[in-house]
Amino acid sequence: MKIMIMDGQGGGVGRSLVEAIKEKYPEAELIAVGTNAMATSNMMKGGTTEGATGENAVIYNSNRVDLIAGPIGIVMANAMLGEITPRMAEAVASADVPVLLIPMNRCNAQVMGVKSRKLGEYIKEAVEKIGEQSR
Repeated sequence: MKIMIMDGQGGGVGRSLVEAIKEKYPEAELIAVGTNAMATSNMMKGGTTEGATGENAVIYNSNRVDLIAGPIGIVMANAMLGEITPRMAEAVASADVPVLLIPMNRCNAQVMGVKSRKLGEYIKEAVEKIGEQSR
C-alpha cells in the first residue's frame, strides 16, 4: 500500500503519522508531501520512503497513492497560515482514494461530533483505519 502523508508548517503531525504507520505497517510505502521543505524534511526523518515539496507535488501525488493522511487543513484552501493553496486542497479533496483527516482546531474549523482528544489518540485511530482500508 502506498500512502501519502501530507503536512505543512513544521511537519510535526505528519511525522507523528509516519512514525505510527511505520511501526504498525512496516511494509507500507510512505511518501511525505510537505507544503514547505521543513515539513517534508521532518516527515522524512520519521521514516518515509520518498519526499516531495510544494503545490505540484501535492497535485501530482494525490491520485498516485492508495490513501492520503494528514491534518484536516489539507482539504481547506488557505489553511495552515496560507500554506495550503486552493489547488492543493482541491487535489486532496478530489482524490479518488480514501483521505484520513486528523482533526485540528488551528484551522478555524471545528467538526461537529468530534470529541476533543489528544493528538496521539487521533493518530492511533488513523493508523487503525489504514488497516481497515488495506483489507
